[in-house]
Amino acid sequence: MHKQFIVFVFILALLCMSDDGQAQDKLFLTTFVGAPLSKADQTGFYDLVLIEAFRRAEQPISISHLPAERSLTNANIGITDGDFVRVSGLKSLYPNLIKVREKITDFEFIAFTWKPDIQLKDWSSCKPYNVAIVRGWKILETNLSDVSSLIRVKDQRLLFIMLAKQRADIVVYSRFEGYEMIRQLNLKTVRAVEPPLATRAMFLYLNKKHGLLAEKIAKHLKTMKQDGTFNQIIEKTLKPYLKSEHSDRIN
Repeated sequence: MHKQFIVFVFILALLCMSDDGQAQDKLFLTTFVGAPLSKADQTGFYDLVLIEAFRRAEQPISISHLPAERSLTNANIGITDGDFVRVSGLKSLYPNLIKVREKITDFEFIAFTWKPDIQLKDWSSCKPYNVAIVRGWKILETNLSDVSSLIRVKDQRLLFIMLAKQRADIVVYSRFEGYEMIRQLNLKTVRAVEPPLATRAMFLYLNKKHGLLAEKIAKHLKTMKQDGTFNQIIEKTLKPYLKSEHSDRIN
């Protein structure tokens, strides 16, 4: 009887290992970004980067999609474990989130338009236009607050449908997701306006209860960029969207 009890305790200990052990409960990360950066089957660029970084930390994860504002809020209050990808500086708005200090990548904020004569160079040059964005993108809400009109929609599909129906002069989104929306919706007259309005480092945020893990993930992301893993994932996921003049901007 005593021996059976010892075996039972040993098995229970294996099943309940903490962050320092080998067995881990899955962490649940959410994001608002879509293909080709994040996909439902977790094979997008960011998906594969983060799955590998967490694998190296011996921590399994699951990635799902939520609207931009809800994704941040849920991570902040601990319903989920983290949110990506976000600009730096969200601590004051979301005090329970810790930024993983190594960026995932640089993010190009691009204006897309159906108008042939629009030329833009920065946020301020958008001021005369009717602009649409996805609700919850803090950097866009801040930098486009003084445009002629600012429409906020639920997701990127609605964003580009609005543009196709000419209900906005421009929409602002990420380069690769914009290319994918143009492809999916077959938008022959929509174009990206060069140069990007801005390029920003984008990060993973984790709930503060995972503070120790945040440091490990930062280390693994940096190592992945050094050992070639990062570029291999770019080739696997983003090659069809890469143009030679932009191929050096992803990392």
